[in-house]
Amino acid sequence: MGDVVKFGIVPIGGEAWLKDLREKARKQFESNGFPTTRHEDWKYTNVAPIAAVKYSALPEGGGETSFDVGEGTGVLFVNGRFIKELGVLPKVQIGQLRNAFEKKETGVKEHFGRYASVEANAFVALNTALCDDGVFISIPDGVKVEKPIHLVFVSNAKSAFAFHPRILIVMGKGAQATIVENYIGKEAGPYFNNVVTEIRLGKEARLEHYKIQREGESAFHVATVHAHQAERSSLKSYSLSFGGALVRNDIEVVFGAEGGFCALNGLYVVGDEQHVDHHTMIDHAVSHCSSEEFYKGIAAGKATAVFNGKILVREGAQKTDAKQTNKNLLLSDEATIDSKPQLEIYANDVKCVHGAAVGKLDPEALFYLRSRGIDEKSARSLLTGAFANEVLERIEQEPVRASLVNTVRVHLEKMHA
Repeated sequence: MGDVVKFGIVPIGGEAWLKDLREKARKQFESNGFPTTRHEDWKYTNVAPIAAVKYSALPEGGGETSFDVGEGTGVLFVNGRFIKELGVLPKVQIGQLRNAFEKKETGVKEHFGRYASVEANAFVALNTALCDDGVFISIPDGVKVEKPIHLVFVSNAKSAFAFHPRILIVMGKGAQATIVENYIGKEAGPYFNNVVTEIRLGKEARLEHYKIQREGESAFHVATVHAHQAERSSLKSYSLSFGGALVRNDIEVVFGAEGGFCALNGLYVVGDEQHVDHHTMIDHAVSHCSSEEFYKGIAAGKATAVFNGKILVREGAQKTDAKQTNKNLLLSDEATIDSKPQLEIYANDVKCVHGAAVGKLDPEALFYLRSRGIDEKSARSLLTGAFANEVLERIEQEPVRASLVNTVRVHLEKMHA
């Protein structure tokens, strides 16, 4: 059983619908608590260390932290607290979720808590019960946002603390945007970041969504992304995970109308005794939709990683086209990666393929580089970098890609040291 008070201060106030939703979530979590390894979806991820920590109600230390968004805009949070807006955009609403609650902004009541289920996910229930702030983004019909929107969450507190940011993104018909979620740890204690992102894409809307996780080495990071797509909408998702001691990313996409497209791309690079778990689910609930999924993982030291990718093609979802690939690279004998691709198909006129592989560096390729005078350390680094670049090359935002290339380089140098 769970106790929400252990993980933060229960919010007060708000409209009746919000109070009811929080109360429902609280009861759900306190009744069921966290999942255990007996749950199939959590078989390889033990979340007991999260519950074992005694968290402070308010983090010590911290303060304002600068963050360069280049030509973009967005908002900055430090230790779960809103600090400032990073520029503004005409016609686009970007701001604190708390203010959106208070001002009864259009779209909040209609979409908050509608896609991420408190019944299906204990961490969503905990977030919903304790969520007091976050980000609300509303992009009206036909508006094209040229510059990336950055949502920056920095953790640098001296004490262990838990926070539960909520992000709600609502895009109107034909709207276009790039949104980058950045999670950065300035090596604080074993804090717990439990974030939920809900995305609603209107008809023919197009979104590039990046989630970049570079938490502190002792951090617990659990993130849930739920996206619902309308007719002929397009979602390109990029999940990049490098930091944290225990990390879980759940991504679920639901096609609510025909003609939708989504591409889920991911890269996880872990070493030492890190653990990272990616669970994805693409729900082809209607016909004539297509999806692509491409995830890669690299593990060194005693690190462990998990990829579980499920594609569900419901009855009547004819003309579905779905592709899934997961490739993993082990850099040590003690590292392990569990890969579980899943296809669940209830329609007969579909094109669905999937593949998964876990292995080590190709000895022939390594021998070829060594025979050309390249030392073993450099040869291993080159091959590992090329493996990761297959994902990085898919990133369309050049500044984001350049930053991630550098992040991967630093991590791989450490692994091959």
